[in-house]
This record gives sequence, C-alpha cells and structure tokens, in this order.
Amino acid sequence: MTAVTDEDHTDHTDRSGRTDHTGRTDRSGRTDQTDDTGRSERTAHAAGRDRNGPESGGRGGPEDASEGAPEPAASRAEAGGAGADDPVAEAVGAWDDGLIARRVNEEAGGEQAAVAQVRTGAAPASGPPVYDGPLRSRLDALRELVGLSRTRLDNRTLAEAGRVLDEAAARRKLSGQHTVVALAGATGSGKSQLFNTLAGVPISETGVRRPTTAAPIACSWSDGAASLIDRLGIPGRLRRRPVQSPEAEAQLRGLVLIDLPDHDSAAVQHREQVDRILKLVDAVVWVVDPEKYADAMLHERYLRPLAGHAEVMFIVLNQVDRLPGEAAELVLDDLRRLLDEDGIALGEYGEPGATVLAMSALTGDGVGELRELLGQFVTERGAAGRRVSADVDAAAARLRPVYVTGQRTGLSEEAREEFSDRLADAVGAAAAGEAAERAWLRNAGRACGTPWLRLWRWCQSGGDPVTGTGRLPARAQADEEATARQRVEQAVRTVSERASAGLPAPWAQAVREAAVRGSQGLPEALDELAARAGLPPGRPPRPGWWPAAVLAQAAMTLLQVVGGLWLAGQIAGVMDPNLGVPVLLMVAGIVGGPLVEWSCRLAARGPARRYGQDAERRLREAAAGCGRARVLDPLAAELLRYREVREQYGRVVGAGVR
Repeated sequence: MTAVTDEDHTDHTDRSGRTDHTGRTDRSGRTDQTDDTGRSERTAHAAGRDRNGPESGGRGGPEDASEGAPEPAASRAEAGGAGADDPVAEAVGAWDDGLIARRVNEEAGGEQAAVAQVRTGAAPASGPPVYDGPLRSRLDALRELVGLSRTRLDNRTLAEAGRVLDEAAARRKLSGQHTVVALAGATGSGKSQLFNTLAGVPISETGVRRPTTAAPIACSWSDGAASLIDRLGIPGRLRRRPVQSPEAEAQLRGLVLIDLPDHDSAAVQHREQVDRILKLVDAVVWVVDPEKYADAMLHERYLRPLAGHAEVMFIVLNQVDRLPGEAAELVLDDLRRLLDEDGIALGEYGEPGATVLAMSALTGDGVGELRELLGQFVTERGAAGRRVSADVDAAAARLRPVYVTGQRTGLSEEAREEFSDRLADAVGAAAAGEAAERAWLRNAGRACGTPWLRLWRWCQSGGDPVTGTGRLPARAQADEEATARQRVEQAVRTVSERASAGLPAPWAQAVREAAVRGSQGLPEALDELAARAGLPPGRPPRPGWWPAAVLAQAAMTLLQVVGGLWLAGQIAGVMDPNLGVPVLLMVAGIVGGPLVEWSCRLAARGPARRYGQDAERRLREAAAGCGRARVLDPLAAELLRYREVREQYGRVVGAGVR
C-alpha cells in the first residue's frame, strides 16, 4: 500500500507511476490539475468574489476594510458574540472582525485573503442544552455518590467522576443551540483539508510539513458560540467563520467545528491539547486514512476507551481516491471489523452507534454525505446530552470495582452470635454462672446441713470456709487477663473478617478499621462489666422451703442432744435406766439430720442451677451489649453506608445493582 503524505496528497509518487505535484496522472493518462498553484488560484478567485461580487455577501477584502469606517463595538458584540468580559475577543474580535485569517502562499509568492460573510441581525437565542429527566437523575445520583464516598475513597479514584460532574455543569450553562464537533486524526490523514472543505475556504494550513496543525482552530456556522469556544481555550485569533452559500450555511447552522492537532504528533504539547479538548467537545469526527486506520495508538489510546461514546462519534475513511477498484470497500469493511473489536457499536440498520463512511476530501467524493449527516446531527441538538450520558457511563464503569463485587455482603446473625459468645467466654460468663450455682448450693448447705458435718468440713479445710466447696484452683490474675485479652482480639478479628467478606477493597478496609477502633479499650470495659454484672452482693435469695428445712434440721439435732443427755443421766445414775428411748432418740437424730441435708441438697439443685444461669445470662448480655456498642454498631454503620452508596451507584448506571 502506498504511503500517504497529506490531505492534498502533494509531492507524492506511488508505484503505479501516478504523480501528484504539478498535476496528477492516473493509469488512463488523465491529468488532474490540483496542485498548490491551482488551489491558490481558486482561493484568489473566491476572495475576489467576496471583494467584488455581491453574491457572497462579503464585507470586502483588506483594501475595503482599510478604507471603510471601523465597525461599532456594539455591532461587533452582536455579530461576533464576544463581550467585554473577554479581553482577548475585545482586542482582536471574537471572529477576527469577520475576516478569515489571511493565508500566505509561499509557492505562488502572493498574498491571498479569504473573506467570510458578515452576519447581520441579532444572534439567535442560545439557551442551555436540555438534559432529560433520566440524565438529570443520574447526575444527581453521581453527585450524591461522590459525596458519600469522599471519606472512604481517595481523591484519585473519584477524580474522573468529579470531572464529569464539573464538565456537565459547565456545559449546562452554555449554549444548547450549538454542537461542538472536533476533527481528530493522525498525521497525514487529511483532517485539515476536510476542515477546509466543510468551511468552503482554506482556514487550516495543509502541506507536507509535519506536524502541520500546531494549535486547534475553531470555525462556527452561527453566532453565539464564543463562550463554548472560550471553554476550549481557543484564542480569538484562531476563531474563524466559513464562506458558504446560504443553503450550505443553513444546513450546518449551529455547528462549531474544531480542527485538532495530530493525536500522534511528535510534539508532546500537541497530544496534550488533543486529549484536553476531546474531553470537552460534544462529538468527534475521527479522520483515518487507508494506511493508518489500523494504527494501534488510535485504537488502544482513543477508540477503545471511548467505545461508550459511539453515538457521538463519526469515523471517516479519507483518501479513498487512492484505493483502486473495490479496495475502498475492503478497507472500509476491515475498519468496521476493527471498530467492532474495540467494542464500538456501529450505527447500522437504524440502531444507535457510530457513523462510518468513506470519502475523499480532495475530490469531494462523500463530503456531501458527511455534510448532510452533520447537519442532521446538529439539528437534533442532543449531542451534548448524549456526550454527558456517555461520560457518566464511563465514570460509572471505572468506579464499578470499588462499589460492586457480585458477592453477598453483610454480617449474618450467626456471626453476631458467635462474636457475643466469644466475648462471653473472654469475661468468663460460664465460669461466673458455675460460681453462682456453687455459691447458692453452699448457702443451702450452710442453712440445711447438720452442724456436726459442717464442723467436720470446716476442720478438714483448715478453717477456710471456701476451700473444699468444689471450686477449681484460681489461676494467677495476670494469666487470666492475658488470656481474656487474646480472646477479645481474636473475636474482633474474626467478626471484622466476616463483615468485610465480599466487600470491595476500600469498603472492606473501612470495615476493618472501624472494628480496630472499636476494640480499643474493649477488654478493660469488659472487666468493668464483669465486676458489676457478676455475683450480686450479699447472700443468694432463699426459697420458701428453707425455714422448714432449717427447723427439721434443728429438730434432728435436738433429738440427738436430748438422747445424748438422757443416756448421760442414766450413766450418772441421775435418771432411771431405760436405754431404748434415748438410743431411739439419738438414732433418729443421727439418721434424720443427714437425711434432711440430702433432701435439701436434691431440692436445691434446681434453684441453684437457675440462679447460676441467671448470673451467666446477665454477664453474657452485658458483654454482648458492650461488644455491640463498641464493635458491631460501627460495623453495621459502615455496612449501611456501603449499601447506600451501592444503591446510589445503581441509580448512576440506571439499573439495580445487587
């Protein structure tokens, strides 16, 4: 395939022997005089018509402009759309006083000037673009989403969403009667020549020098677009007006066309300007040529990331006049294939998507079709809204990993109960219940046991009324505190892992941090709760049958005492000998005392167990309440915040998100 040099194909010789310099000869021997001199003559002829003929409606050439009186400032502001607030526009005129920049043809050696038509009358009304209800709702949801996420996500993650909101608000304040379309392309693709063809006059410089377009140039087909071009940062000296017939002008009324520098330019500042302006325009016309239409930089850096903007994109295969026979259709089909691989929907069969067509800016083949499509596109006045909607889609797709994972999230009731059980174990709730049960049994034993058995047990315990009651030997206090602290830390770590499971990384990190903050001071708080909610002060409550058991035990003891004294009196000779009655009394007292104690012990098991369970329950509830207030509630708040932002994200994408 022959290398293509520039938009006008100057200084080029291909393998077929066709020469493009002073003339172009095709295979049939026909010569097409379309060199730079010919173009200069056509330019001079157009300028001469503007100076001498009334049909263009021109104001006159440089000579007439120098002889005529200066235009009043009010008329300039009315026609050009530049106000006193724009010092650059006030100094040079928003549209260079209606004159298209003079071009110096170095080869011809003469200075030729093209004059734009002067628009008379007031500028058309330019209200803001209309964002439909769904788009406004999505923008509001995105704004709310960013607000809710600022404390959880870093500024870099939210930067693109913030930029989309700012640009949508800025575009909303500007003219809705104009559509800003950028011509973008690689070096030698012919976008500048296409720009000149659409404008009807050489505005943007073309040639073999690379890069040719060093700065973006704006051309507006109607008044009132100065603020839009100000937003793009294009100075007044680079703003132009086209030379068109009334019919052509009416067809493209409302169009603001921007000729961008080459996106593959060797100059870094050129690429930076392209990237900056592409984020601000309403639509883009990508101009590709038969040699660079498959360029990796074009597809990977621009087309693929902008696949969601297909409805505001035109892809124009330029320079098809260089392709013989059916080669143009083959290249166009291959271009469609590459666009499909990039994920760009093609607007075929009435479906929304990018418009793809072939043309030649040099011969004019296909330019009329592009002009008609641009006219319909501008007349709809929906490009600004579609561009903003596509930007919101792109921002939402970029934010999806930090809001949606596709997994079930939340803290189950089972995990909450397990956390409470771990805290209860850490404070020794079960041990406290057992201790309360043993305390109740000891109290019952003291009240209902035989005096002789209690005395013997006291002697066996060495005078300690606590030892020998079934307690386990107490461990050192330091060991107990260390073990309890480890259990608390393990419980917090486990519940935080379960709560953060399935969450996107930023929100999982926020959940874990909330759990760590809540765990600070938790062991100490649990110790205080254990001291307050442990065994109640004083003796355990006594059931109603205790007095009867005490009286029965006292009666058994009294029988033993009476029987013993009776026998002692008989031995001493004080009383008549009668062994049966005193022995019977003593045996009844000796046997009845333990029997009453054993019966009381059986009867005391149930109340003692309930008393211990109540003590354990109180301590468990206290530990669970402390853990809930310090750990579970902050975790629930973070999970609730995540659910809120996930719902907002669902509104941004326009669908429910699970």
